[in-house]
Amino acid sequence: MAKFDAKSFNEKAFGKYMTAVPNVKLNKLRESRAVVTDQRLRDLFLNPGQTGTVYGVVPYFGLIGGDAQNYDGVSNLTPGNTDTFEQGVFTYGRMMGWTEADFSYDVTGGVDFMANVRSQITRYWNDRDQDTILSILKGVFGMQATGTGNVKTANAAFVSEHTYDISAAGAAATTDAMKMDATTLNSAIQKACGDNKQKFSLVICHSVVATNLENLKLLTYLKYTDSQGIERDLGMATWNGRTVLIDDSMPVENVDAVEESGTSGEPGYTAAQDAYTKYTTYVLGEGAISFEPVGAKVPYEMVRDAKTRGGEDTLISRRRNAVAVAGISYLKAVQATNSPTNTELENGKNWSLVNNDTGCISHKAVPIARIISRG
Repeated sequence: MAKFDAKSFNEKAFGKYMTAVPNVKLNKLRESRAVVTDQRLRDLFLNPGQTGTVYGVVPYFGLIGGDAQNYDGVSNLTPGNTDTFEQGVFTYGRMMGWTEADFSYDVTGGVDFMANVRSQITRYWNDRDQDTILSILKGVFGMQATGTGNVKTANAAFVSEHTYDISAAGAAATTDAMKMDATTLNSAIQKACGDNKQKFSLVICHSVVATNLENLKLLTYLKYTDSQGIERDLGMATWNGRTVLIDDSMPVENVDAVEESGTSGEPGYTAAQDAYTKYTTYVLGEGAISFEPVGAKVPYEMVRDAKTRGGEDTLISRRRNAVAVAGISYLKAVQATNSPTNTELENGKNWSLVNNDTGCISHKAVPIARIISRG
């Protein structure tokens, strides 16, 4: 394969090639239906007639409801109505470049380093997008103090009711009782969404949690066959029909040991406690994350620098994606530029339940939950 350089690189052909490379992990996330496409985002951010390309507010329609009234030929009907809310949606952009020197090509007998980089770009951006989704979820579970009045109360209720914490189950509980088991997931999603719990379809957990579930024979790992016919581990599994994504960048908290103090049975007594680690697991339902690539003007390009190190090429890649979170509004309250950083997405001040300033949608309509456990 010829070496790519600034003279021979065709960014359109390269972009077409990259589009043709199967994105196995994203395809599996799509199959789980927790990460979905969203025509609203395409209309908002890809329509040439739109002036806003980085942030937008779209209508979010409330559900119909009310008690059915008696149809007896005598009673008059009193119709109900639906509330219309507003939801903030946004785009984020990321870019990265990789440089290789001509000399590396010369001294290795023509090994094409850029071809190696190219083969890894899809996986690289998968991991970066995954990091961004985890930052979004961290921010959503940090919004308990966002808003005022009824909105603040509703946000706090969401964080409380959609969190299932078994990491400190009480002094009488065993360590195993503070780890995930066959019943933990079902209990967590029932607490979050009640009879809507069947909508949950994706679990994102740390490898420690996954290993514990594997030891309980609850996980089945997924594999795929690459273009060379080699079977590879996808880093994903299934659990009772739900897709499980394993990611060691999931939130982990180390809790320090506590020494016994005071007298047992007396006020102010503190029992001794060994140090332990808490792991956060996220559970997403159908349509929890709407995710649409909206593109960059030049997604790929090669830059040639003939002066440095005897000559070198830099492959630059740029991405922009549009995101909406089901039932949650992005407020853009703390954002310095036109693209939020992961740190800004983790800020709870940027998130709130969808509302109309006086009231919010029911938190049970939001198919997102988290489990905090010791493994």
